[in-house]
Amino acid sequence: MEFTFLGTSAGTPTRSRNVTGLALCRSGPKPWYLVDCGEGTQHQLMRTRYSVMQLRAIFITHIHGDHIFGLPGLLTSASMLGRKEPLDIIAPPQVRRFIEATIDNSDSSLSYPLNFINSEAPDFYWQDDNVGVTNVALSHRVACRAYVFTERNLERQLRQEKLTADGIEAGPSWGDLQKGKDVLLDDGRLLRSDDYTEIPRTARRIIVGGDNDTPELLKEASQGTHVLIHEATYTQDVADRVGPWPQHSSAQQVARFAQSVKLPNLALTHFSSRYQSAPGGTPHINQLAAEALQHYKGHLFLARDFDTYRLEKDLQLHRLNHDH
Repeated sequence: MEFTFLGTSAGTPTRSRNVTGLALCRSGPKPWYLVDCGEGTQHQLMRTRYSVMQLRAIFITHIHGDHIFGLPGLLTSASMLGRKEPLDIIAPPQVRRFIEATIDNSDSSLSYPLNFINSEAPDFYWQDDNVGVTNVALSHRVACRAYVFTERNLERQLRQEKLTADGIEAGPSWGDLQKGKDVLLDDGRLLRSDDYTEIPRTARRIIVGGDNDTPELLKEASQGTHVLIHEATYTQDVADRVGPWPQHSSAQQVARFAQSVKLPNLALTHFSSRYQSAPGGTPHINQLAAEALQHYKGHLFLARDFDTYRLEKDLQLHRLNHDH
């Protein structure tokens, strides 16, 4: 599974960081999934290998502008490029009204259908052939969700010795069993794929958090999760000065939580625009990493726009691009 940060700033963009957006795929850039779509997301996509034509679904964590203002532009551009495939939009109900009002009031139309799915439904679940997605309610100034992406349809290994022992000769039935299909033999026997195959590895799982001042809400979902992507808007001293109203997490809060549930990989994002990236800048972005490392002993990553990460089948997380 791979993901690319399209924007890592909170609230407002900076010269080096756009507002929130994340592209995620299982293997290769088609199909792929977009989590949040801040203003300018379609411009950011032009510097990646992801195309709006292969976009399968958009997941919106909450209705704040730095997470949704890029939607009308991205959707209408896809239409101008000739998209015909339906697009799922998993979002709070207000997002549908926002998109429809913008299109209605700008002499725009779409060449493909939108399928709106309420992210706040109590029994929410979304899936395609590649991933299954659940979500978790977070704590923010408006209703907000984290999305949990779990790999589906893992490759199976045939239990050849059992097939041979049961007198099932190699042939097309072996291939069907390996694809996860049950097989009815000519002699009337029903072979269940689960009996004759095994899945030799763990399904990869990634949590993409929205804005949230209570990381502990993700405790249950974090069991069996290999990567948590979570906001760390402030260092703790700034969070104390700003006060509780914005309802964001500090680097310290998230790091302590990740350590408490033994998450192997933590990627921090959604940084306040006050933090500088240039050498000598103050306050500096590295202060967030330094604070997190005091409390978290796993693999810590500080997201930057266009950083791409791959979670390998052996559950190791690597950053792929080291060019900036």
